[in-house]
Amino acid sequence: MSTKTISVAIVGAGPAGLVCATELLEKNSTIAVTVLEKDPLYVGGIARTVEYKGFRFDIGGHRFFSKSQEVTEWWRKRLPGDFIKVGRLSRIFYRGVFFDYPLKAMNALFGLGIWTSTLCVLSYIKSQILPIRPEKSFQDWVSNRFGRKLFSIFFKTYTEKVWGTPCEQISADWAAQRIKGLSLLKAIYYAIVPQKSNVKTLIEEFEYPRFGPGQMWEKTRDDIVRAGGVVHMGEDVVTISRDGSRITSLTTRNAAGGERVVPADQFIMTMPLRETVLAIDPPLPEPVLKAARRLEYRDFLTVAVMVRRTNLFPDSWIYVHDPTVHLGRIQNFNNWSAALVPMEGVTCLGLEYFCFEGDALWTTSDEALVDLGKKELIQLGLVKEGEIFDGCVVRMPKAYPVYGPDYQKDVDLIREELGKLENIQAVGRNGMHKYNNMDHSMMAAMLAARRLFGGTMDPWNVNTDAEYHEESRDSN
Repeated sequence: MSTKTISVAIVGAGPAGLVCATELLEKNSTIAVTVLEKDPLYVGGIARTVEYKGFRFDIGGHRFFSKSQEVTEWWRKRLPGDFIKVGRLSRIFYRGVFFDYPLKAMNALFGLGIWTSTLCVLSYIKSQILPIRPEKSFQDWVSNRFGRKLFSIFFKTYTEKVWGTPCEQISADWAAQRIKGLSLLKAIYYAIVPQKSNVKTLIEEFEYPRFGPGQMWEKTRDDIVRAGGVVHMGEDVVTISRDGSRITSLTTRNAAGGERVVPADQFIMTMPLRETVLAIDPPLPEPVLKAARRLEYRDFLTVAVMVRRTNLFPDSWIYVHDPTVHLGRIQNFNNWSAALVPMEGVTCLGLEYFCFEGDALWTTSDEALVDLGKKELIQLGLVKEGEIFDGCVVRMPKAYPVYGPDYQKDVDLIREELGKLENIQAVGRNGMHKYNNMDHSMMAAMLAARRLFGGTMDPWNVNTDAEYHEESRDSN
C-alpha cells in the first residue's frame, strides 16, 4: 500500500524556512519540499554572509548561542568542526568615550563626570518617587528604571536611530525584551557587591561559524537539495490563492517578470506578515487587511569598508550613541573570525545604518554611502584619513518588525484570522512580526514542521513571555 506524498511550499530561505525544510525532509519520507526565496543569490535572510572580493561579512553580526540544547545540537550537526569560540566584547561610544555595554553603573557614572553623574542619580531618585504610570512606551519603561537623564544619554539616541521613531511611540514591550530585569539600582548593587544575580547578563563567549553565519545556511540549503528538496532563488511570492479555508497555490514572479504557480498541500510562510496577509486572494476581511497595512518594518544597510590597519579596537561591535553621525553600530569582523578577512594588515568594518526603504539614506548611491562611512569614522576618531581603501554597500529591506504602540492588537487579529485557514502557518521573525532571535525562529520552524504530522505545540508560543535579552543570545 503506497503512502501519499505531501507537498509543502516554504516561502523564504532564512533560518526559519531552511530549518523547517530540513526537519521535514530528514524526518519524513513522504514529503516533497519546495523552498521559494526572493533573493536571487543569498540564503540566510538577515543571517546571510555577503562576499566581496574575498571579504566575508555579516548583515548585523550573528552570535550562535541558545539555551535550547536541541538548537545547539542542530547547529553543530550541520557544521561539525567549523565552529570557533569568540570572546564577546561590545561597548557604547559616546562623546569620544567608551562605556561598557550593557551599562555597568560605576563605569557609566565615572565616565560621564561628576556633574552629569550627579544629575543622573538625582533623576533616578525622582523616577522612584514619581514613576510614570501606566508604562506605555519604551521611554516610560526605561525612565522608570534608570531615570530620565540616563535614558536620554544611553538609550534615546541609539534607539531612535534604530527605529526612526520617537521613543515615546515605541511599545514598552520592546524594552521588556531588551533589558528585562535590569535597573540602575540593581546595576550599582551588583557593582559594589559582586555576586551571581538572577538578572540575565552578558555571555562571555559564543560560537560562530568560521566563515560567518551564511556558511550555516549555505550548507543547510545544500543538504536540502541533496535530500531531494527544491530551492528556487529569485522567486517573489505575489499571490497566495485560496479556496474557502484552504490555500491552494502560490504565484511567484522573478526579476524578468516571469511567473510560476506552485500548488501544494501545506504552506509555511516566513515572508513579512503584512505581505502574507495582503497577498491572499480572495482577500481576508477588511479589518484584517487594515491591521496588516498598519504593520511597519525598519530597513537596514551595511557599508563594509576595508581599512589598512589592524587592532583598531578590541570590540566585536560598537554601539554609536553620538547624535552628530548617522552611523548606528560598527562591526569589526576581524574580531569575529580571522577567516572573514583575506588580507594581512587589513581590517573589515561593517558600518550599520538604519533607515526606511525609499528614504534619503536608502536611495543614496553606493559610492556616496561609502564616502559617508569614511567621513563619519574619521569624525569619530576611529580611523585616519587615507586608511580606507575600498568599500561596498548591502541593503536589507524589512530587517526589523516595528513594535508600534498597538502592534500586538493587529498581530493578534491577523493570527486569529490565519488560524481559520487549514493549511498555512507563519514562522520566523518577519513571518510572525516578532523580534525573534535566531534560535527562537528555528524553534518555531521545528514546531511548525512537527504540526504537519500530529505535533500539538503552537509555534506562536515560542518566546511567548517576550523575555529576551540581546546580550544573552544572537544579535539582530
